[in-house]
Amino acid sequence: MLKVWGRVNSVNVKKVLWMLEEIGAPYERTDAGLEHGVVDTPEYRAMNPNGRIPTIEDGGFVLWESNSILRYLAMKHGSALYPADPAARASADRWMDWQLSTLSPAERNLFWGMVRTPPGKRDMAAVMAAAKAAGACWSIVDAWIARHGGPYLDGRAMTIADIVLGCYARRWFGEEVRVEGMPHFPALADWYARLGERPGFARWVAPRMT
Repeated sequence: MLKVWGRVNSVNVKKVLWMLEEIGAPYERTDAGLEHGVVDTPEYRAMNPNGRIPTIEDGGFVLWESNSILRYLAMKHGSALYPADPAARASADRWMDWQLSTLSPAERNLFWGMVRTPPGKRDMAAVMAAAKAAGACWSIVDAWIARHGGPYLDGRAMTIADIVLGCYARRWFGEEVRVEGMPHFPALADWYARLGERPGFARWVAPRMT
């Protein structure tokens, strides 16, 4: 059976758990990271030398990096969430790479500043700067969805890119991170509400962020 290492309040682990819900694949999960430890043990570092989460093992094949895990699971299970058409697949890859290169660095201090930092120790200047940077990123997605008509990032078919960005959109829309002046994006909000109807989102992404 597929094995997953990672704590459920990690955005990157949420991607994998949501994906597993979508494809209906059985798995066993072991808590790892932060208060759970595990990631610095020799056994774990032998699997993932980065000491980060998630990591999966599937019949002796070990893989880390959450976006790569989603691609692997989709290909192994023949899921339409990773389209066979080269252009559609490249577009999904484009958004997943954009999450890594652009969105995550922009919004990191918003999440960590509001969710992982006690109120009395927050650097609100850094939080507000991150909210502005994240808003600029989400404005790109909002305009893209509005221009292409939705209902998903690349039209009528949901892809693994929707899972990846959907997990990060949970941070943007979550009451846990709301600060004054965060803009409203209508097309993005409609897309996010549509993702919220997915059972995998409801189970793994919707719960309160910690």
